[in-house]
Amino acid sequence: MLLILKSSLLMSSFENLEEKLDSLIALCQQLKRENQVLRERESTLSGERGKLMEQNEMARQKIETMINRLRNLNAE
Repeated sequence: MLLILKSSLLMSSFENLEEKLDSLIALCQQLKRENQVLRERESTLSGERGKLMEQNEMARQKIETMINRLRNLNAE
């Protein structure tokens, strides 16, 4: 009788451990998917940032050219 009770408790412990492991595996898979999505988003945002920095530099150069033209007109 005692052996059956110990065996039952041991099986219950193993089942509990198996459930916890399954939960951890599922969480790990979910975090991997989320990480991949975040990496893709970071890549997209990095590309957009590069384009915006380029546009900003072009606008700065155009404004600088216009300012220089205005200064030249006032100097004449």
